[in-house]
Amino acid sequence: MAQRRVVITGIGAVSSLGMGAKALWEGARDGRSGVRETRFVRSYPGRIKISAQVPEYDASRYLDKDTLTLCDPVISYLLISADEAVQQAGLSRDDLKGPRTAAIIGTGIAGMNTIEEGLHTVFTQQARPSPLTIPRLIPSSCPAMVSMRFGTTGPAFAVGSACSSATQAIGIGTQMIRAGMIDRAIVGGTEDCITIGTMLAWEALRVLTPNFCRPFSKDRNGMVIGAGSGVFILEAEEIAAQRNAHVLAELAGYGTTSDAKDPVRPDVNGAAACMRDAIADAGVTPDEIDYINAHGTGTTVNDLTESEAIGLVFGKRGPHVPVSSTKPVHGHGLGVGGAFELIVTLGALRENIAPPTINWRVADEKCPVDCIPNEARPMPINVAMSNSFAFGGINATLVVRRFDA
Repeated sequence: MAQRRVVITGIGAVSSLGMGAKALWEGARDGRSGVRETRFVRSYPGRIKISAQVPEYDASRYLDKDTLTLCDPVISYLLISADEAVQQAGLSRDDLKGPRTAAIIGTGIAGMNTIEEGLHTVFTQQARPSPLTIPRLIPSSCPAMVSMRFGTTGPAFAVGSACSSATQAIGIGTQMIRAGMIDRAIVGGTEDCITIGTMLAWEALRVLTPNFCRPFSKDRNGMVIGAGSGVFILEAEEIAAQRNAHVLAELAGYGTTSDAKDPVRPDVNGAAACMRDAIADAGVTPDEIDYINAHGTGTTVNDLTESEAIGLVFGKRGPHVPVSSTKPVHGHGLGVGGAFELIVTLGALRENIAPPTINWRVADEKCPVDCIPNEARPMPINVAMSNSFAFGGINATLVVRRFDA
């Protein structure tokens, strides 16, 4: 029996570039950064003053009061993104309700704002937190709220694999459709760890830049944290065809591996194995990959490891494969990072434009990749790849292909 093909028919996003997937893609394509001075609800004693927060966010413009009562920002971002994706796919609630649609959402921590507010209430005011604290903060609230909003009664669960969370959620949804378990999946990721406590914890790791994220540039000095949500509608090809849906791209390949070595230091062989698995799953060769959206955090250990892994997978072509990191634009979204980057990868595929790695200044002989410095590059793109590599050595890669019915 031939394996079902999986297609993408809708995308939605909330990010530092604004509301909507279009704003995210155009910001990446045009090299326009959403990184700005961070606004906290209370005074912040830390050194790092920048992040890629969602600007001027007013969820009440998109969600009703009763729904918002149950929402941490990660949930409201998610529902707004899901509404956009469902609308673009041309689906109604009647189309989605029932057991043949899944809701699979990646998030690293989920309700961090709720957690921090609850702790502040307990320890500074000696008072009880809101009775809705638990429903707002637990990771499973993300897929559960999506399921409730659209009436989906198929599988619903959260994926918590740090920076690979969204990519794994998308990959698992793809595999479940292929296997015939479901016909459609609402997948993606959501995250907002830009809180006082979390930012201080990231500072303690000494991986944040105080000024500019510069992936693959020799003068790199760290990454910048981002927030938001990205959602996709996946459908079995024949299900999408039955309703004459407009297909954005084929979700062709998924690979995931574990380094099994170190909590924070990535391993080149684990990353390379992940890319190889995704390429093989897509039924293509490395020579057919036209563009890679790199994990590309702008930290030394990530950039060197990912560059070497690309070299292992692509051989002599490694230094010439067009690669970009768009994290200087939308920030490192952690649990939503893979969703942001797949939206950007789809934009590149659809417009035949590889987005730039902005803020790049100095070539690094230890990163022998064509990192598309600072200016977007028009070029034919038929097959593209997006990498996500997480703390704990959890790797995930997706391959998308121009849809040919």
